[in-house]
Amino acid sequence: MKEYRFRVANLDCEHDAARLRRSLESEFDIKVLQILASSGSVLISADEQKYSQDEVKAKLDDIGFPLQKQDEQLGPPPVWKNAKVVVAVVAGVLLLCGWLLSYLSTDWLPLILYSSAILIGGYHFGREAIEYLLFEWRVGIELLMTSAAVSAFALGQPAEAAMLVFLYSISEALEGYAEAKTRSAVRALMDLTPKTAFLLESGNEREVPVEELQSGDMFLVHPGQSIPTDGEILSGASSLNEAPVTGESVPVEKKVGDDVYAGSINGEGSLEIIATKAFAENTISRIIEMVEEAQERKGESQRFIERFGNWYSPAVLLIGFVIALLPPLLYGTSWSHWAIRATIFIVAAAPCALVISIPVTLVAALGTAARHGVLIKGGVYIERLAAIRVVALDKTGTITLGKPTVTDCVVSDQVGTPPRAKVLAVTAGIERLSQHPLAKAIVGFVRNEDIQPLSAEDFRSLTGAGASASVDGTLIYVGKPQLFEDDLAIDLSSLMDVITRLQDEGKTVAVVGNDQQAWAAIAMKDTVRENTAQAIEELHDMGISKVVMLTGDNERTARQVSQEAGVDCFYASLKPDGKVTKLYELLSEYQHVAMVGDGVNDAPALAEASVGIAMGAAGTDVALETADIALMADDLEKLAYALRLAKRNQSIVRQNLILSTIVILVLVIGAVSGSFTLPVAVLGHEVSEFIVVANGLRMLRFQGTSE
Repeated sequence: MKEYRFRVANLDCEHDAARLRRSLESEFDIKVLQILASSGSVLISADEQKYSQDEVKAKLDDIGFPLQKQDEQLGPPPVWKNAKVVVAVVAGVLLLCGWLLSYLSTDWLPLILYSSAILIGGYHFGREAIEYLLFEWRVGIELLMTSAAVSAFALGQPAEAAMLVFLYSISEALEGYAEAKTRSAVRALMDLTPKTAFLLESGNEREVPVEELQSGDMFLVHPGQSIPTDGEILSGASSLNEAPVTGESVPVEKKVGDDVYAGSINGEGSLEIIATKAFAENTISRIIEMVEEAQERKGESQRFIERFGNWYSPAVLLIGFVIALLPPLLYGTSWSHWAIRATIFIVAAAPCALVISIPVTLVAALGTAARHGVLIKGGVYIERLAAIRVVALDKTGTITLGKPTVTDCVVSDQVGTPPRAKVLAVTAGIERLSQHPLAKAIVGFVRNEDIQPLSAEDFRSLTGAGASASVDGTLIYVGKPQLFEDDLAIDLSSLMDVITRLQDEGKTVAVVGNDQQAWAAIAMKDTVRENTAQAIEELHDMGISKVVMLTGDNERTARQVSQEAGVDCFYASLKPDGKVTKLYELLSEYQHVAMVGDGVNDAPALAEASVGIAMGAAGTDVALETADIALMADDLEKLAYALRLAKRNQSIVRQNLILSTIVILVLVIGAVSGSFTLPVAVLGHEVSEFIVVANGLRMLRFQGTSE
């Protein structure tokens, strides 16, 4: 079995997805693994012995889902090629002709035209209604409209029935174009990477499709061109606009050895790059894939509306029968009179606008967020984000730059303490085996001192405390002062005054020594990001009641950083499990808490928060996988943007739900009381749906500059 992923036309809703699945699996024995209706993508598995790739494409075309070409828009075909639009227009023309002829003739000709309009215009949604009932055992909105049209025709109102069919068929066709509009953000992401790349082979330059690029290939990027896939610069230097990936508009200077991301725009210099990821696995491809999957993950409100619709539509049909039958049976009134009221009621109560109000807004919001460097994994997370009351921030790499530098190295004057150079060589030998930012700072400092690190063995990370390793047969420890005082029971009196002074200066202090004595204190300082205080102020302005800082650093350093950043409170000296415990406490008090970290070291805390947010996730697969929301840039203001977007999304959803509910109530009251005719009910129904869709599509233009 071989897997194929295709983008197909005419895949606009769950009905289309169900029909595609049934057709492939029942008629051709092709297994459908995944259908993403919101992006028109399908993943299928087929027996290579039975079907080639071209034959699979032909089968998709045969059942009405032709493949979209790479340069085509993600959406329905042009109106003149769209079957739903064509039949709706034909139905409209037949309806108009029948209406005009009704003034000139009262015989069978207008009736034939009305009947033709009903049969032609109702073909698509009538078929969907029957398929949904027979194969899914559900009563959908299509069945409500089909039943109403048939009832109106049978009751001697063919013109009204034809008008219902025409207006509903038009709305169904336009819904596909509304879905296509919501895909514009994903389409914009696809357009970021070039269609071809200049592959370098034995010094020769050859233009190839970007899909052929594999890890290890060398390619050339000229000034002004986009980077085709992730890689590392081998030759050249230039400034790169990484806004397509991170949302940051300020160009970043890149040189030999630096990583570059697909979709970034090259500035003034030519670059020779070696691909570190194949095109299908690069940053832009991963973002597109995750956005498309996120658009299929429904929020709690959308799931509720769908569960509500599962019993609401059958209930409407049942109440319609009751309205048609009960008054004539009980009071002896006219059967046709109440049957017409029941028909109008069914149309008036159909929840089209209610059902579409959430998904169209959500899909637009997720795509817009991705275009601005914020990857939200699904509707449930955008809803949770809108409810957040407390934001917990990790210190290193989130509030600060995460690039500490060594400022002091003070060696103890105790007997038995090695010389400074030996202490630094031993320390660097251990720390170069660690990935912690503080460890990298020490290694860099030692190398700048022209001291060669010693070889270390049996390295062991001491979670939340430091590390240990064997150097020249002696077990050496590097870590927090508490590691030596509490765990190793070593007297730090010779260094305590120095440690206290350095910590009072807001520096992080690491102690190095063996299991008998402490040799030295090494101080490092990280810089608070320039826009951190502004971002935290924005969070407060948006209604966040508390911003807290969680750190494993000492209390003195944490206090100084918290004051500089403007957080409300801080919790210091926390190990990874301590951060999780503190989150439990915050959740029990505030219920809705977001945790922001790097997505790697903070993975346990991110998992426990209401919403886990990884910052600076561009090019980091682990962060993209572990977080609920990924901020592609190292910029806390993107968090403020995400919160504004989530709140605006909820505001628009709330507006749509209220409008849809009010319209349904007004139409139902008018239908039951006899105040509204069938055309009025149909018109009110369709106009409300168009308004809801247009309101939801406003999320595509959201910039986040104001609420």
